[in-house]
Amino acid sequence: MESRVLLVDDDQELCELLADYLQQQGFQVHAVHDGDTALPEIERQAYDAVVLDIMLPGTQGLDILRKLRESSHIPVIMLTARGEDTDRIVGLELGADDYLPKPCNPRELVARLRAVLRRSGGEDNRGTSAAVEISAGDTRLNSATREASHGQHNLALTSAEFNLLRLLVSRAGRAVDKETLSREALGRPLSAYDRSVDVHISKIRRKLAAAGATDLIVSVRGQGYQFAVDASA
Repeated sequence: MESRVLLVDDDQELCELLADYLQQQGFQVHAVHDGDTALPEIERQAYDAVVLDIMLPGTQGLDILRKLRESSHIPVIMLTARGEDTDRIVGLELGADDYLPKPCNPRELVARLRAVLRRSGGEDNRGTSAAVEISAGDTRLNSATREASHGQHNLALTSAEFNLLRLLVSRAGRAVDKETLSREALGRPLSAYDRSVDVHISKIRRKLAAAGATDLIVSVRGQGYQFAVDASA
């Protein structure tokens, strides 16, 4: 089944280039060119992923992402101006699954899309029905439904957050280095100055804390992160 992708960018020439390449790679693609059209379009059609530019006419990309995350966990790849680290970090904080600097290489975009779709179950995992559940203490994850909870609280994780927490929980009690977290959970090697793992972990910690669980994900100096089972569980 072809994955449906929505491109949101006011650069129509770039959209045509990306759409042509994505279609050649087996994606169904639709493009809109202003922020005010994006959310109604996402609500109108069932898309598997969104490629979202930050700078848009009308509603800005970060505002679209913020609104989208109130009700949806659809994978989102942000397009950011090269060198704008602040935009990337804010995008990740708001729930973006990944980012690419503009101008982006269509081949790299395809690789990133396939990675986020695999992580979300939107590609290659379709048709699997067997529930794969893992847990550590009161924290539970179901890979079939992509749901995570702590106690009676749903954690409402994004695709990237789910995969990071699943990896940490599966190796509870052991430190997992950032390179492994990036490769296995985010689908790409860790690059210099890449803070994606740290930003996602920070968000997971906040969601666990809101569910009454603090200090479950600990930093291991010089290594990475470790999931520690709640001593009271």
